[in-house]
Amino acid sequence: MTTHWTELAITVPAAHIEPAGEIAHMAVPYGIYIEDYTDLEQGAQEIAGIDLIDEALLAKDRTLGIVHIYLSPQDNPTEAVAWLSERYTAANIPHEIETKLCKNEDWENNWKAYFHPLSVGQKLLIQPAWQPPADPDGRAVLLLEPGLAFGSGSHATTQLCMQMLEQYVTPGCTVLDIGCGSGILSIAAVLLGAGTALGVDIDPMAVQNARENAARNGQAEPQVQFTQGDLTRDITGRFDMIVSNIVADAIIALAPCVRRFLKPGGAWLSSGIIDTRAEEVITALQHENFTIDQMQMQEGWVCITCKV
Repeated sequence: MTTHWTELAITVPAAHIEPAGEIAHMAVPYGIYIEDYTDLEQGAQEIAGIDLIDEALLAKDRTLGIVHIYLSPQDNPTEAVAWLSERYTAANIPHEIETKLCKNEDWENNWKAYFHPLSVGQKLLIQPAWQPPADPDGRAVLLLEPGLAFGSGSHATTQLCMQMLEQYVTPGCTVLDIGCGSGILSIAAVLLGAGTALGVDIDPMAVQNARENAARNGQAEPQVQFTQGDLTRDITGRFDMIVSNIVADAIIALAPCVRRFLKPGGAWLSSGIIDTRAEEVITALQHENFTIDQMQMQEGWVCITCKV
């Protein structure tokens, strides 16, 4: 059966093409394609040693650049567009995002060439499930096949969360993972010693992928559970720790309701925050009487840990 991928074409001012590409790259664990014609003549001469350039290229708008990314058939284009748009807005990058279907031409799995074993923090090794096992060198191995574009562990926001988990997970503690995606943070929490982890996501494909990844790591209910739903409507109980690798606006929106899911003294690890919005998030957390316990930064992204 023929399957189709979705192409997202993100048009931005040429001056913003580099940061726009960096943000786009975090949405997919494989390559991106960038159209940037600002130095067309110089680039052609340096790279190819030619002066003759196709007239169609010469006619390209030099004031704009286009970032192309490709979403697999399992991905949710609407979610990806909203996710990217939020980040571009936060970074003050004017943008337009166009979507279109493109046929699968035997490159559905080509992105796997870009995904290699990755050491995170001091205790974890993310191991692609389809590759021969790497030497863990004493680290806990997390087998992963992202499936969905979000949650390969390669981006700074996820790595920040996992590094924070190393510090805050205590033996037998309970963890709630809001917006669990591939399940990577829930699985990591248990590998680090948590007693149970519950992941929740509004996307049914994410939940399915998370369950498959948990099974790859020998984790099963009731130790690790994943559910589709809304935090305020479908989740009950209190947890020692909550982790949410989402976006700044979502964290701000969650701030008034997260407290009732935390045990006294519990910690909330939130990431996916662009550094320019960190103060805004901190203000929202403090308004709800959270105490900021720690803030870590990596590659322009921030992870904030607060306590009740």
